[in-house]
Order: sequence, then C-alpha cells, then structure tokens
Amino acid sequence: MTNNDAAVEAGSSSRASGSKQQPNLEITEKVRVLCLHGYRQNGDAFKNKLGSFRKFASKYAEFVFISAPHVAAPLESSAEPVPEQRSWWANKDDGTFKGTNKGGPAFGFQESLRSVEEAWRTQGPFQGLLGFSQGACFVGLICGLAKKKLTSIRPEFAVLSSGFLSGSLVHMSAYEETVSIPTLHIYGLTDEIIPKEMSQSLAAQFKNVDLLEHSGGHYFPATAQQKQKFINFFQDRLQEYLEHQELQQSSGASFVESGAEDEGAGDANDAEVAAMTAAAGSGSDLDDSD
Repeated sequence: MTNNDAAVEAGSSSRASGSKQQPNLEITEKVRVLCLHGYRQNGDAFKNKLGSFRKFASKYAEFVFISAPHVAAPLESSAEPVPEQRSWWANKDDGTFKGTNKGGPAFGFQESLRSVEEAWRTQGPFQGLLGFSQGACFVGLICGLAKKKLTSIRPEFAVLSSGFLSGSLVHMSAYEETVSIPTLHIYGLTDEIIPKEMSQSLAAQFKNVDLLEHSGGHYFPATAQQKQKFINFFQDRLQEYLEHQELQQSSGASFVESGAEDEGAGDANDAEVAAMTAAAGSGSDLDDSD
C-alpha cells in the first residue's frame, strides 16, 4: 500500500467510525477535475468564485478551468457583446440562453463539445468534471453522451451545481440512459433562476447520487457547513482512483477509458453528434459576435 492509499483509507475509516481524528500521512497524488463555468461567466471568473471550495478540496483534487468558445449575446440588442461573458450554447432564436427554456435549439453546442473534448485530451489526464448552472447542464449532457460513447470524454465522476436538464430538442437523446458514475449534486432551496426541482430532475438521471442542499440561491456554496461534504466526496474519488491505479499497474488496464478505441469512436460518432445539433432546424454554430 502506498502513502496515498494509507492516507485516504485512514480518512475513510475515520469517517465511517465517526472519529474526528485526521490522518497524518501526506497525500502526494490528486484527482484532476475539468471545470465548466455558467452562462455569462468565463474560466477565470469561475475559478475566482470557487476559491474557498478549491481550498477545501485541494488536498485531494486539482481543478482546471476553461472558457466557452462563444461570446454571450448582449443583454440588450442595441448593446455590444462583452468578450468576458461566455456561453456554451444558445437555446433561443435570438442567440441567448435561458435555463428554463423548453423546445428550443442548441446553437453552438457542437463547437463547445469539441472544445471541451480538446481540453480533456490536451490538458489532461482528468478523472472528473465539475460544472455550475449552464456548465452543470453541459456536464450532465457530456455524461449522457459518454454513456452512449458519443464523445471521447470519459468522466469517472462529476460535480453539478445548480444544474438542470437541457430543454433543447436535440439533447433529449442524451438522457435516454441512466448514468452510473458517482455524482455530487448541489442546489439552493431558494434558487429563483434554476429552481431546486430542476436540479432534482437532473440528479434523477444518475444512479450513484450524493445531494448537497443549501438554503441560498443561485451560487456555488463554500462555507464551513459544506466543507466536510466536499472533503468526503473528493476523498472517496481519490481512493477509487488510487485503487484503479493499482489495478492498472498489476494488469495493464487503464483507469480512464481511452486510447485507440475512444479516438476511433470519437471520429466515428462526429456525424451522429452533428446530426443531434442540426436536428433543431437551424444548427449553425453561434457566432462570437452574435
């Protein structure tokens, strides 16, 4: 058993027994998590907002933040777009996005999916995904696509804060199968932008679910009240990762499904993912200036 194994196992055993004793062994490895921001945010702004959360989980996880490829449409049609306000896709005909919109398009989704796939490949390896609001919706879609092998991304766990099911018609097929990877779903009981029922509906698409409710609104909570929940979740994910590493060393198996099979699957399924996007009737990517 490595120092990492002993440290994480000691922490898990302590949690299970109700002891407050903390392990003293140093943990030298971490799981890596790719993070997707919300609508009108960007990677840097999201990273800054999650400062306390990252500090809580920093012993077990490393977080990498990227920005969406599209500039969000301005709040008023007469205004100029703000380059720092990014969007993963638009679900309204005017090029904007609203989480509660149903039956709309998904302009720009395919380009954003390719952008996340590129980050997963070039900035990885990663084991998990994290998203907030539109980013959490995107994480849910990626998990569904991964289940059907329609993307080269293979998350082993996910954190979804203020998430929801996409109402875009082209995304319905991504929810056909229940996803079994461990997930942590976070939502506010007084969230008026994404009501808790929407986040609960997203959580229902997953089998191995951990829920974190907070009394606030539309934000990612990171107070002392939530600290232990975050620590427990990432400690468990690191333990699973280290166990898979041991299996990899003994059998040559890979923790994250990757390699030639995934690369081939990604190429082979480009047309099918493109068809999902085009099925809305106006499947062109959202231009950065729209």
